[in-house]
Amino acid sequence: MDSKIIDVGKKKPAGIIMLVVIIVLVITLLVSSLAIVPAGCTGVVTTFGKVSDNVLNEGLHFKIPFAQDITIVSNKIQVYEADADAVSRDLQSVNSKIAVNYRIKNESSAGIYKNIGSDYQSVVLMPTVQESMKSVCAMYTAEELITARAQVGDEIKRELENRVGEYGIQIEKFNIVNFDFSAEFNQAIEAKQVAEQNLLKTKTEQEQEIVVAEAEAKKKVIAADAEAESIKKKADAQAEANKTLTDSLTDELIKYQTIDKWDGKLPKVSGSSNPLVSVGIDDETEKSTKAAE
Repeated sequence: MDSKIIDVGKKKPAGIIMLVVIIVLVITLLVSSLAIVPAGCTGVVTTFGKVSDNVLNEGLHFKIPFAQDITIVSNKIQVYEADADAVSRDLQSVNSKIAVNYRIKNESSAGIYKNIGSDYQSVVLMPTVQESMKSVCAMYTAEELITARAQVGDEIKRELENRVGEYGIQIEKFNIVNFDFSAEFNQAIEAKQVAEQNLLKTKTEQEQEIVVAEAEAKKKVIAADAEAESIKKKADAQAEANKTLTDSLTDELIKYQTIDKWDGKLPKVSGSSNPLVSVGIDDETEKSTKAAE
């Protein structure tokens, strides 16, 4: 009786352990058959190492436990920054710092994982950026690289798109953070800027002098015109006064003015032009002289 009780007691712990093992295996199997692809990513499926062309979009997915693996590939915008060296068309050394915003296309995730791997930045992007910088910078002089910086950046971006697009890498934005040249070239640029500023200053001063001279000349012309107008007005007024005076003279008025202004003395020379004769003063004087005799 006692031996039977002991056998039953030994069987119960063994059954519990077996049940726990089964539950753990089921949970493990269940967990290994589930895969979660985060937002902004795709899942590349490999079955016993073979890469599937179909990728998994973000969300929860089932897979074959122990046979399939899911590799997460980010499709978010990433930033690649680097220093790039090049030579300009006029053989000036150009050191630049660039920044590239890029992303992996969703449909290209499997191809990149299969053909390039996860280190696609150093394998594809880095050498392509360096080569594109050298290719485009060689078409511009050092000064043009500065003055046409936006245009140069656009051309490098197009060059990059053509080179890495076949791999499934999409270039979102390309920025030239900084251009740096040799000390000699920087000094030459500074000297040129100083010369241009001095030339602009001289030109501005000359233009100001011309403006002042023109203003003075205009003032003189205006003053001369005003003086001429004043003289004309005075002459017109004098002419009008003379005309008025001339129109107002009569013979009687002339005789009256002559007599009124006569001082009683006869002119030593008489003639037809003597106004005393014309008014009869000579005749009267002669009569008075005879009567006195």
